[in-house]
Amino acid sequence: MSGVTPAALAVEKPARAGRRKLPARSRHIVMPMILSFLMSGIVASIATIRATGMAPDLGAIILQAWAMSYVVAFPTALVVMPIVRWIVDLIVEAPGGRIG
Repeated sequence: MSGVTPAALAVEKPARAGRRKLPARSRHIVMPMILSFLMSGIVASIATIRATGMAPDLGAIILQAWAMSYVVAFPTALVVMPIVRWIVDLIVEAPGGRIG
């Protein structure tokens, strides 16, 4: 198996019957949307627990903090993602050793 990359071994699974996927062009919106949703939820939860402790209404407090942080996180991710891609391209070799 020498010379075979993990990416070459990956095989795309067909979509389940009846399940429609978004078009590929939506990847640049959907990826930061999901990433910011998950990360803002984790960060809001940790910060809220640290600030309030195990309060009786902790769930409601976390959801309120999460909603407020997501409103900031998603637009920020949309703006920052191209910059991050550019930085990554500067420091990580392209697949197959291509330059550029």
